[in-house]
Amino acid sequence: MKILGIDPGLRITGFGVISKQGNKLSYIASGVIKTPDGDLPQRLKSILAGVSEVIRTYQPDCAAIEKVFVNVNPQSTLLLGQARGAAICALVSADLAVAEYTALQVKQAVVGQGKAQKQQVQDMVQRLLMLSGTPSTDAADALGVAICHAHSSDVLAVLGALTPELAAKGLRMRRGRLID
Repeated sequence: MKILGIDPGLRITGFGVISKQGNKLSYIASGVIKTPDGDLPQRLKSILAGVSEVIRTYQPDCAAIEKVFVNVNPQSTLLLGQARGAAICALVSADLAVAEYTALQVKQAVVGQGKAQKQQVQDMVQRLLMLSGTPSTDAADALGVAICHAHSSDVLAVLGALTPELAAKGLRMRRGRLID
């Protein structure tokens, strides 16, 4: 399975593509989509076109994108949300299933700590994917989103596989916990 991870940004949108075979993750590609200076509609068009090109080039099976966090500056949050929306439009236009993860979830999955620094994420992505060099922060974040999805899909598959059996025993899931 090929997973495309997206770290949305209005100036720089990171992307990372990994392959998952069983428990093994392999690096395929990563990079950034830089938007030109100028008005917002042209920047959003650039993100849409760039993500679409990444999809055409690498043909992922699914995608994951980082959720917007509420910033101190509401204007920045709104702009980031629009950049994220442009990326999501490209993903769903290509009929890809899109999962969303918070920065905290991504850091937890990659580093093991939700308050990890950017450098820690870069280092762990490099180690987990056995890269020869350190990826840029935006590319590392996008690869981290893809890694997070790879790990999350494992958990969801296990829970999905167990659900019929557990339901027969009167058990169910609530808020991510198994209860009776």
